[in-house]
Amino acid sequence: MIDPWLWLGFAILLAFTIETITGFGSIVIALALGALMLPIPQLLPVLVPLSVIMSGYLTWQNRHHIDWHRLSRLILPLMLTGTITGYLLMPWLGDSGLEILLGCLIVWFAAKELRRMFGGHDARPHGIKTSRGIIFIAGVTQGLFASGGPLLVYALAGIRLDKSRIRATLVTVWLTLNVTLTVLFLLDGRLIANADKIAWYLPMLVIGVMVGDFLHHRLDEELFRRAVYGVLLVTGILLVLRAIL
Repeated sequence: MIDPWLWLGFAILLAFTIETITGFGSIVIALALGALMLPIPQLLPVLVPLSVIMSGYLTWQNRHHIDWHRLSRLILPLMLTGTITGYLLMPWLGDSGLEILLGCLIVWFAAKELRRMFGGHDARPHGIKTSRGIIFIAGVTQGLFASGGPLLVYALAGIRLDKSRIRATLVTVWLTLNVTLTVLFLLDGRLIANADKIAWYLPMLVIGVMVGDFLHHRLDEELFRRAVYGVLLVTGILLVLRAIL
């Protein structure tokens, strides 16, 4: 048997390597793989502070491209409210409920992206009320799994922003929400209890970024993304089946 925390170290290394190559997914990938062997509530106080380091660096690097108007008027108020709601809901769902919800979210996200990549479907814009509702639900999934990205990107479908502005705005969202979650974990005692694990896994983040940066221009990114989504799809199905069975 593989030690669960050793497995998580591998998941973190892989997740941050993939994020450096593709620009997405460190928490989603690390959480999906880690949840195969450890309960989600044990993973989040380790993964979220590590993500703060990554998103803080990216936010500073891209600070001149942030869409502050859209961030402050539309995204952050709803995402913050949803995040706190998700955090409060977590104890009520239990480990199995969290696994099923996370698995379903991952399966939906991976299947949607694979369909888009193979079928060439363009994102359709939503009405403002629909967008607001989805953004709030994205906040709830952020509070539950620190993985609000898939739903937030879906909520913003069709909004005309150049790639630099949307990327800078999104990493600022993750920085703000993950700092919020880190403070909540500090207050409930889970951050201090996992401080040693965070310190041990920090080199995995650094190595992942270095490996990802090396591979970024040496891989076919489209093919690599398809492989990642395929792995996520299978992982999501396994999480749901394990929780049900």
